[in-house]
Amino acid sequence: MKVNELRLRNFRNYGKVDVQFSDGVNVLIGENAQGKTNLLEAIYVLALTKSHRANSNRDLISWDDKAADIWGLVQRSSGKTQLELTLSSKGKRAKVNHIEQAKLSTYIGQLNVILFAPEDLKIVKGSPQIRRRFMDIEFGQMSNKYLYNMTQYRRILKQRNAYLRQLHFHKATDTIYLDVLSDQLAAYAAEIICQRVQLLGKLQKWSQKIHSAISQQRETLNFKYMTSLKKGELGSVEQIYQILLEKFKSNHEKEIRQGTSIFGPHRDDLRFIVNGKDVAQFGSQGQQRTAALATKLAEIDVMKEETREYPVLLLDDVLSELDEGRQTHLLTAIQDKVQTFLTTTSMSDVATELIHNPKMFHIKDGIISK
Repeated sequence: MKVNELRLRNFRNYGKVDVQFSDGVNVLIGENAQGKTNLLEAIYVLALTKSHRANSNRDLISWDDKAADIWGLVQRSSGKTQLELTLSSKGKRAKVNHIEQAKLSTYIGQLNVILFAPEDLKIVKGSPQIRRRFMDIEFGQMSNKYLYNMTQYRRILKQRNAYLRQLHFHKATDTIYLDVLSDQLAAYAAEIICQRVQLLGKLQKWSQKIHSAISQQRETLNFKYMTSLKKGELGSVEQIYQILLEKFKSNHEKEIRQGTSIFGPHRDDLRFIVNGKDVAQFGSQGQQRTAALATKLAEIDVMKEETREYPVLLLDDVLSELDEGRQTHLLTAIQDKVQTFLTTTSMSDVATELIHNPKMFHIKDGIISK
């Protein structure tokens, strides 16, 4: 999968941009606040319809304009696809080959991207929310089914939490409706948990190979999926559904007192275990970074396995955060494998001898030049 061409209109500090990219490594060079990350963000938004660093459409639109447009020509093994995304205060409009998509969920997956930025090095030691977001974004790109189940789960969860609060404040008394919501929530939760277990297993397999190579076979990386279910309860979708349903029923008074749902994928977590120890608690910063790097690189192969297409890799100023050994492993791993976009303020941060025929772009004040 490749982004052959990108057009921006009124996106961030870009008024009008038309740029063509290399199939290999594209290096975006410029000082801070010139637009390097904005260009990466545009590709990310084109793929996922939302930004990794902005909460509203308004933040993505140039100051004096009411809408922003992103257009991309994507090369897949099956042929070329034109993607169009319009952002405004009224919402988002997405088109695939000029056909407007009724739901964004049918649009997501046309272009798959993996973003690796300095903050992603915190995935190991950061909050559980960061790791849940990581799973949902990456697995949602790999599987339309996962994306659908997650969307429905969040919708039911919002309704159930609102009703629990009503019961808590005695604005409602009908626990039968709570049972209906619990049944629906358990059904979607069971699907999500099953898919997470399956995909985390594949991610662990690839991560272990990469992690072992980076650590020169001295360390072994494992994932530990932290859920409200016991290890022996992680069976089929039907088994998980029944167990969750029972948990909801036996704890509904506690949930009413707290006014929130206390079980489900929205409370789960992921731990990184290196040589039998939780690396977030007992590992060095170097070990934590190695675990994060191995996991991000493993996504490339898992996404290829699940979608039959390699994703596009976005490296946002991450090389300056890695030592020579980890940087070498990253650049060697992606060479001639995936289309890559790499931002940097200086070529001294990049081991250019490891990159075959990079295409260089200089960016200043939203102006791109080769």
